[in-house]
Amino acid sequence: MSITVYFSSVSGSREVKQWQSEIFGFLEAKKIKYRTVDISTSNDVKEEMRKKVGNPSAMPPQVFSGDKYCGDYQKFFDALEDGKAEAFFKL
Repeated sequence: MSITVYFSSVSGSREVKQWQSEIFGFLEAKKIKYRTVDISTSNDVKEEMRKKVGNPSAMPPQVFSGDKYCGDYQKFFDALEDGKAEAFFKL
């Protein structure tokens, strides 16, 4: 099962950068393999992410486990607070 994180390398928002860092940091700390997809590389990639999420205005970071949608940063944060981060990543 592979984790995919859609993110933006050129996000103008410090908040979004912070959110992305927290997700990457968690995955690295737990030694969970993941791949990143940078939506700033092309509009097609951003549209692909939004289509997979089912929200035409979805913003990064968005997390998938295989082809299952896990959620956005808020869902990750809530799962972390509840001690259920592994469940969020569907591991």
